[in-house]
Amino acid sequence: MSEETNEIGGIAADRLRSLIERIERLEEEKKAISSDIRDIFAEAKSAGFDVKIMRAVIKLRKMNAADRDEQEFLLETYRKALDI
Repeated sequence: MSEETNEIGGIAADRLRSLIERIERLEEEKKAISSDIRDIFAEAKSAGFDVKIMRAVIKLRKMNAADRDEQEFLLETYRKALDI
């Protein structure tokens, strides 16, 4: 197949198809990984861990130290302002 017949309306059809198929495969992998993560949270819950707190800890671990410190400072400031 020549390069000219591979193009439709100025679009390289084979390249486009390849990109779409790669994205579809990754979406399937993402779905499987999400299912695995849900299973781990269910396991943690059955072991007595608080899943909501675990999610918060994971979110904090993703943050850099400065952002985490700023968030904690603002949270404490708001709590004092609301007397909680």
